[in-house]
Amino acid sequence: MECARSTHILLCMDPVRNPYAPGAGQRPPELAGRDREIGQFEVVLERVARGRPERSMVLTGLRGVGKTVLLNSFRSMAMQRLWGTGKLEARPDQSIRRPVASALHMAVRELAPRHRAPDRIDHFLGVLKAFAARDAKAAKGSIVSQLGIDAPAVRGRADSGDLEVDLTELFADAASVAADLGVGIALFVDEMQDIPAPDISALCAACHELSQSNGPLIVVGAGLPHLPSVLSASKSYSERLFRYVAIDRLDRESADIALLAPARREGADFEPDALDALYAAADGYPYFVQAYGKVTWDVAAASPVTAHDVSVAGPVAAGELAIGFFGSRYERATPAEREYMRAMATLGDEPVPTAQVAEELGRRPSSVSPARDNLIKKGLIYSSERGLIAFTVPHFGRFLRTQPG
Repeated sequence: MECARSTHILLCMDPVRNPYAPGAGQRPPELAGRDREIGQFEVVLERVARGRPERSMVLTGLRGVGKTVLLNSFRSMAMQRLWGTGKLEARPDQSIRRPVASALHMAVRELAPRHRAPDRIDHFLGVLKAFAARDAKAAKGSIVSQLGIDAPAVRGRADSGDLEVDLTELFADAASVAADLGVGIALFVDEMQDIPAPDISALCAACHELSQSNGPLIVVGAGLPHLPSVLSASKSYSERLFRYVAIDRLDRESADIALLAPARREGADFEPDALDALYAAADGYPYFVQAYGKVTWDVAAASPVTAHDVSVAGPVAAGELAIGFFGSRYERATPAEREYMRAMATLGDEPVPTAQVAEELGRRPSSVSPARDNLIKKGLIYSSERGLIAFTVPHFGRFLRTQPG
């Protein structure tokens, strides 16, 4: 079937061939605008491989800017260099002992087939088994059995019950196994700001000890914009321990590439006015670029996509975001928490003083602090600096202003 526009015979916009991929942590078809971050991580990998001192890395940014996508890309880069890798997602109500054990188990399993001394691998797995068994929840044996470690637990190493001591010893042993092969181990931690305070302190201490010995193990974290302050509150030296990389929206050129490159691989194109309209709608946020691009492709009858196609697709895309991206988060809040967020939205889209939010609600600051604290715990807002709060989701204030009171 041929699709015609004006006097030209042009490609039909087949929805099956739609190249755009809006999804949580899903890699877009074109990872545009992240060359700087990828280059920085390449330097980290190379320096660690050469035994040079290098800091672990932390990505920060709002939701929807592609932190998880970058984290997964970094992991692929490490795997291509034959490193051992493991990944975990932090939760505010869960110790990291079990997730770290699982992640390191995965990393060492990747290295084991190439290691010439199976007894070294078995010894580390025994240490890992003892480390995992110290989790309070392991009383029933659930943690150890889930790890699937057959080696006997090694007593007296990484099993003191003090997480700081145990992580330090575990990381040192894992780094030693990687060093035998001339490679490294990379531990990737998503939602890093959700690690409980005592555990984040232990993790920083372990990384600090490891950095002093130049062991080939790095921790790569990703989290919300306030993650640096969370780390700094746990250990004062954390600001020198990590390389902080802020991830923001795409500039115009990168946003255009994210749309054009996948389309052109399918034989389609966009008119300049359509790209203008799409950038205005998505505001450069990678998740929104994919969401608006996907709907616009499905709406357009033929290539090149026009500004009219974008105007038709815009309300559809906005409606899908209102349900899946914004609405799902809004539904997690209690009535009191929604009231607090609506007051924030009334005051604008920039970080706002907590005292001003209380004033907008006609309440004392102390009376609304429980709602604020719960919203922070749920990851819906964050404290950008002392006395200021902001939404973790871009355009969330705009969404709230469209909702009935």
